[in-house]
Amino acid sequence: MSITGDHSFNSSNVRQYRSFATGSHQLKNESIPRGRKRRASHDVKETKRILLEQEDTNGDSQITIQDLGPKTLTVGTADSGGYRKFEIRGTYMLSNLLQELALAEEYGRKHVVLDEARLNENPVDRLSRMIKYLFWDGLTRKIDAEGLEVISADPKNRTGDHSPRIYIPFGEDEIFQYYQNVAITRPHLKLQVESLPKDITPEYVKSINDRPGILTLAMTKHIDDKGNSTFKGVPFVVPGGRFNEMYGWDSYFETLGLVVDGRLDLAKGMVDNFVYEITHYGKILNANRSYYLTRSQPPFLTDMAMKVYERLPLNENNGGKGENEKWLAEVICAAIKEYHTVWMSEPRYDPVTGLSRYYPTGLGIPPETEASHFDHVILPFADQLGLSIKEYSAKYQNKEILEPQLDEYFLHDRAVRESGHDTTYRFEKRCAYLATIDLNSLLYKYEIDIGEIIQEIFNNHFVSNDGTIVTSEIWFERAALRKERIDKYLWNEEKCLYYDYNTVTCQQSVYESATAFWALWAGCASYEQAEKLVKISLPKFEVLGGLMSGTEESRGTITLDRPNRQWDYPFGWAPHQIMAWRGLENYGFMTEARRLAYRWCYTITKSFVDFNGVVPEKYDIVTLNHQLQVEYGNVGTDFKFVPREGFGWMNASYQLGLSYLTTLMRRALGTCTNPEIFFNKNRTAGVNEITETSIIKSISSE
Repeated sequence: MSITGDHSFNSSNVRQYRSFATGSHQLKNESIPRGRKRRASHDVKETKRILLEQEDTNGDSQITIQDLGPKTLTVGTADSGGYRKFEIRGTYMLSNLLQELALAEEYGRKHVVLDEARLNENPVDRLSRMIKYLFWDGLTRKIDAEGLEVISADPKNRTGDHSPRIYIPFGEDEIFQYYQNVAITRPHLKLQVESLPKDITPEYVKSINDRPGILTLAMTKHIDDKGNSTFKGVPFVVPGGRFNEMYGWDSYFETLGLVVDGRLDLAKGMVDNFVYEITHYGKILNANRSYYLTRSQPPFLTDMAMKVYERLPLNENNGGKGENEKWLAEVICAAIKEYHTVWMSEPRYDPVTGLSRYYPTGLGIPPETEASHFDHVILPFADQLGLSIKEYSAKYQNKEILEPQLDEYFLHDRAVRESGHDTTYRFEKRCAYLATIDLNSLLYKYEIDIGEIIQEIFNNHFVSNDGTIVTSEIWFERAALRKERIDKYLWNEEKCLYYDYNTVTCQQSVYESATAFWALWAGCASYEQAEKLVKISLPKFEVLGGLMSGTEESRGTITLDRPNRQWDYPFGWAPHQIMAWRGLENYGFMTEARRLAYRWCYTITKSFVDFNGVVPEKYDIVTLNHQLQVEYGNVGTDFKFVPREGFGWMNASYQLGLSYLTTLMRRALGTCTNPEIFFNKNRTAGVNEITETSIIKSISSE
């Protein structure tokens, strides 16, 4: 390995170097005898070994600020034939070197020449580039003969049966035959192929929980090399880590990121797979595993479809929009079906308030959790009968024991998972009874979107799947009625915030949630309500690293018996940030949107720089920590040498967040300027007076 480039550092490189260096002890190199030819490069494998031995002091195959090495490595430069030396210094440059060496080794390179700029690359540019060209591909899956090699394994499967299994929708005979053939021609997969019944009941889903499997998604017909007709799976993006399937609301945010990065075919495929799920499984699923068949997730399909439709290229052969409109019509028909049969049907629909709830119809104990996850819940009931937790659970699952209290507990637990916010004290033991601000904001957006699409794209004459002519007026009426109900039940004028409403106790919840800002995203708040949300309530949620999930007061006291929940204070999540940015933008609050976007992008960039390129699932955004002691851990942190995936909606949030930043903000982010330093200068000097030099001086003085 050797380094190329001018090593006199221009001013920009000096600033970046000073930002990221965390050690200055020089590694002593063996002297080279006079007259001996100096090598211009070093062996990739050997350099990687030396680097890890010296710098990876905790043995996790990463170089981070927690390692105690000298944080400097001297190598020969290529343009001097190895005579001159260059010091690679600091956590960021050394971790970049490790990543480049790992990639070179993976591609079979024995020697590599690296440009200095590659190791000292602006971290914003580097991360954005990795997301666009590495992470999305690392997260892409498909369900067909080739794709099953990757996706059939399910790390969440805690049953005794780990045989790869795929479930085929009723009536999909060609697809069933295709997978039967896969099972025969690829015996090493040991694939089990099963057909689903026409009516998928909660009882049926519970009956197959001991033999879980993947559910098919959309496929397209192709002709293979031998001229035979075959199928290929429509690709999609998974969240990452143990989440190795297509998830409900994750997919919306991932699609936004794919659109920003120009991955339109992949974004369109995400929509196509959702249409397939509604058509064959009756809903957009929590995810396409068999144990999710009774459970949906927050609905985003209409906005997701429009983000893709607006960017579809025109086909000149059919007069421009014909094929695109046909595609959009299919999606909207699916969305209308989902709207009526899932969200506007009982039990999810509450006929008293006219609002909707997360209320899945599953039975028994959710099977995708860790084996001990519900032990603390089941233990008191087991003790009453003198049974072990395992014995009691088996009898409860088999209905040998009937316990209404547990039935209600698991109803709410499944509802929490359907909400996507698993778990939080906001929803504990009451989720299924809550008409939430997030769900009803999303459904308001469905109603507005469908009305506008019918009116503007289909000339107010839309033909539904059953041949009925649909006009926009009914959808706008539904939206107006929902807004009235949101104002009546969910808006709190005194506290200037939206709250959930308990349809059983007939009271507003007291939990302050960041999902209140989803009303701005959907456009169902008046400007006066929006102004109050921003001026009075936003400060409750805004902290150093972005927008908190909920306030500390709402979460309550944490004890050994009442541990942290990952969707509460002090944690921040990508979807809450994205929804708030766009909501604030909708109402003209761009200063606030940019400020929140900078805070969030800083959180991601800082951990990326300090921790070997990590992009995790979530953060403690009060202390800016991703190494969390909380339920389920933190997905996206377990990799060796080089990150390959990041995390789906986190990747998207970074690419979207960058689009909100001014040029000055992006420069400050590239130097990892603390938000408080940046915005304090903004307040005291005015944004036009903040110079790059003043930012760097602030960093140097820390």
